[in-house]
Amino acid sequence: MASISLCMIVKNEEKVLARCLDSVKNAVDEIIIADTGSTDKTKEIAFKYTDRVFDFRWTDDFSAARNFSFSKAESEYVMWLDADDVLTPENCRRLAELKKNLGSTDTVMMKYSTAFDENGNTTFSYYRERIIRKSANPIWKGRVHEAIEPIGNVIYSNIEIRHKSIKTEYSTRNLAIYQKQLKDGEPFTPRDKFYYGRELYYHKKYSKAVQILNEFLNDKNGWTENKIEACKILSFCYRETGKTEKAVVILFRAFFYDNPRSEICCALGNAFMLCDRYTQAIYWFELALTIPNSEKNGGFSDADSHGYIPCIQLCVCYDKLKNYRLAEEYNRRAGKYRPDSAAYLQNLSYFKTLHQSNII
Repeated sequence: MASISLCMIVKNEEKVLARCLDSVKNAVDEIIIADTGSTDKTKEIAFKYTDRVFDFRWTDDFSAARNFSFSKAESEYVMWLDADDVLTPENCRRLAELKKNLGSTDTVMMKYSTAFDENGNTTFSYYRERIIRKSANPIWKGRVHEAIEPIGNVIYSNIEIRHKSIKTEYSTRNLAIYQKQLKDGEPFTPRDKFYYGRELYYHKKYSKAVQILNEFLNDKNGWTENKIEACKILSFCYRETGKTEKAVVILFRAFFYDNPRSEICCALGNAFMLCDRYTQAIYWFELALTIPNSEKNGGFSDADSHGYIPCIQLCVCYDKLKNYRLAEEYNRRAGKYRPDSAAYLQNLSYFKTLHQSNII
């Protein structure tokens, strides 16, 4: 049976660290905590689970911190989690079972779920390199949004890691690190450009985000999934700055990189809705419903864009066109995907009123 060292970097995570470690402790052989400067009870909590707690001086470089944590591992494999990640009991059991069957595996990719509906069902996920053979010398790269290039024999596991953040504000930390990297003259990789552009968008610096994301798209290198996502983010930037036509046109560029994705079709539908062009919007939402929800290895999976979102938006479009029967039908379909959705329940009341008024 293989052994696994769980390696984590933390800072001021007293509210979530125990939740994370409780969810995984029974499936790993060693826990390593690299603390980057906590001023709360994080280290005190960590010592309840392991005596392998180390101090690491923060240098505005997540990769440096993660590589330090990996260097302390003594097991055959290294695994990483963030403090606000959790495994369900079933996924912890699967992880323990996986250790018996790793064989010649070098890298284990696991589903990383980062968005959930009102009932806790996953609505957005993607695969990340999660467990790597230590002898393969895994190296983290990137000051922010760090990653390890998958090494050797790679398998995709059905184990799900759930990212359950309790933060209520989006920090400026990542943006500040990228700006420092820029000031220091350190070259940006294509991945850096994508995430820097995304950070700029998050902080409403739309003009600069447009510049950086277009540079990323014009770079012949870069991950296809990030290229597609960049088109979507650029559309949002153009929309926020009143450039409606560009907001639509940039989404069509996403089709250059791969077959139509449901999330891009939904974004096109939303863009046409903002222009009150409901017939065109309907076309794209209906197309989204025809695209299979097949999780690509390493790609993003936006479950809502395959069912709930196009249905709820088709309800709105047909209502605007006064085709109330079709609008009600699409609301019913939306409810099959998310029966406790506030929008679906509100629409039920709306259509009930229309029936009572003999409009339907």
